[in-house]
Amino acid sequence: MNSLIVEEVKKHFGGVVACNGPSLKAESGGITAIIGPNGAGKTTLINLISGVYPPDAGRILLNNQDITKFHSTKVAQAGIARTFQNVALFRGMTVLENMLLGRTIYMKSGVLSCGLFWGPARREEAAQRKKVEDVIDFLGITDIRKTPVSSLPLGLQKRVELGRALAAEPKVLLLDEPMGGMNLEEKESMARFVLDVVEHTDTAVVLIEHDMGVIMDISDHIIVMDQGAMIAEGPPEQVQKNPRVIEAYLGAPHAA
Repeated sequence: MNSLIVEEVKKHFGGVVACNGPSLKAESGGITAIIGPNGAGKTTLINLISGVYPPDAGRILLNNQDITKFHSTKVAQAGIARTFQNVALFRGMTVLENMLLGRTIYMKSGVLSCGLFWGPARREEAAQRKKVEDVIDFLGITDIRKTPVSSLPLGLQKRVELGRALAAEPKVLLLDEPMGGMNLEEKESMARFVLDVVEHTDTAVVLIEHDMGVIMDISDHIIVMDQGAMIAEGPPEQVQKNPRVIEAYLGAPHAA
């Protein structure tokens, strides 16, 4: 079983407290969701976990290994993959080429041998391609595998980005608004793929999403943030009734 533990991480940007001590635990076999109003610090928390920023305080553990001070490349090598709120694909490259980038952490051939495509590099590329083809089949995008991502609608681009993260065979998968901008049918498809990842792999999933219907349907545990701090946590049915959560989303009731 894979596990991610975040303990009271903090991050300041000048005088702005972007993350003020939230904690979470995510394990294989479940989905941990992070919710909160815009500006609550959700993406900052994901950036801290993935090594984009170093925390000012707190601790991050992956399978009991302290990765708090790891930079993003080392975090990826340790087994954490992510998607982004705004799609971060190479638009001039095909679906297959973008997803092969998820395998770079496993590449052992040097730059020269890869560029000349000598024997060892050729065999390695074939092995990595097989892994990616399996993910392509899993996501049902075989028919667009050689299509440039720039010509794909947003829903498919987000599926490709999920595929690139899955190609890395992560221990922990961080999904930053994977359904943002999608229509209902696309959201249902993405939700199904995320649930399939949980069911068929040992990957622990951490999800940021604004669609509360999706969150309540697929998450097992919810962390609620507001103004950088964690204000509530628990199973969906408990969180949606929490007065602090209702206030954070709807605002404090006015006195009569």
